[in-house]
Amino acid sequence: MQTLTPLPAARPSLRPLLALPVIVSALGFFVDVYDMLIFSIVRVPSLQSLGLTEGAVSTAGTFILNCQQAGLVLGGILWGVLGDKRGRMSVLFGSIVTYSLTNIACGFVQDVNTYAVLRFLAGIGLSGEIGAAMVLVAEILPKEIRGYGSAVVAGIGYLGAGVAYLTVEYFNWRTAFFVGGGMGLALLLLRVSVFESGLFSRFKAEHKGVSRGNFGQFFRTWASTRKYLQCVAVGMPTWFVVGILATFANEFGQALGLTELVKPGRCVMLLYVGLAGGDLLSGPLSQWLRSRIKAITSLLLLSMTLCGILLFGGIDTAEGVYTVFLLAGFCTGYIAMYLTTVAERYGTNLRNTATTSVPSVVRGTLIPMTLAFQAIKPAVGTLVGAGLLGLVVYGLAFWSLSRLDETFGKDLDFVE
Repeated sequence: MQTLTPLPAARPSLRPLLALPVIVSALGFFVDVYDMLIFSIVRVPSLQSLGLTEGAVSTAGTFILNCQQAGLVLGGILWGVLGDKRGRMSVLFGSIVTYSLTNIACGFVQDVNTYAVLRFLAGIGLSGEIGAAMVLVAEILPKEIRGYGSAVVAGIGYLGAGVAYLTVEYFNWRTAFFVGGGMGLALLLLRVSVFESGLFSRFKAEHKGVSRGNFGQFFRTWASTRKYLQCVAVGMPTWFVVGILATFANEFGQALGLTELVKPGRCVMLLYVGLAGGDLLSGPLSQWLRSRIKAITSLLLLSMTLCGILLFGGIDTAEGVYTVFLLAGFCTGYIAMYLTTVAERYGTNLRNTATTSVPSVVRGTLIPMTLAFQAIKPAVGTLVGAGLLGLVVYGLAFWSLSRLDETFGKDLDFVE
């Protein structure tokens, strides 16, 4: 009897990547990144225009940034719970309205305290977009191309930092806030035509007795607590690079003895252009390796190496600093895979809560990072202080990755 050779599996179609929810999620991520990074870009000129001295700019800038990060942590939990209880779209509408209006209000500030309050409120609003968008895309796309979808969303989204920098270059910092808020409100018109995740809608109908959006479930046992904290630790290097190295790049330039002023805004812009490229690569890389963990680990190793070059590589020009930030952004561009693997680790009843709160808690870790950096800097110097902090952050990330299970190709139709 003749044995029939099985036909090779057909390559999955990439057409679903052009679906309206994917496109609108990418644009939403774009606006979210713009509004989230705009303070880091305008930190120095905006505070100087309020009459602060050079020393006060550093202190007040840290305070305001920490207020924004605190809002991100609180909002990540609130929007995450709401997304699992009421639906993914409720988060996307509510968060956009919140951060758009508060960013417009930032364009009118006249003092540091008001600035801090508004960035706190903006942080609450900004924390909902990224997680809900990634969950929505993960749930509507076939699992065979899920990695491509998250890469497209993040790759396009991170270009928002470049637009934020260019806006500040051509207009004053107050106008930059108005532009960000206006783009968010315009995005609401597109959101109206986006439908809810079918997986979530079916889950609501079939599992009415299952608890949804219970944040306490992440900490019900040591195993669940460890998994949640490990997810947080994997994301911490991103905000070490963004919140410490790029935001305070002018101080690193001085510590390196550069005669030319290093602009933090330009560093943030180049970093996020690199992040866009890295995230576009990370999706296909994980598909090729058939592993989320291997893709993230590879990029993290390169990111850590470039951080070392920035601090201790003997860079002697501002252009050299800018080049390293561009490359570091490319190698730190694992956010798409990171958020996808977080979404894949949790059931439909907790998926939005996890995927929204985890990156928000990651952003919140910037608070102890900045406090630690400011505390040890006088004793060991700017470069060594950042280097020691980086060793801790990257060490936690690598340790956590080694303990997490692989989620590539995992079916998302399950509950906790």
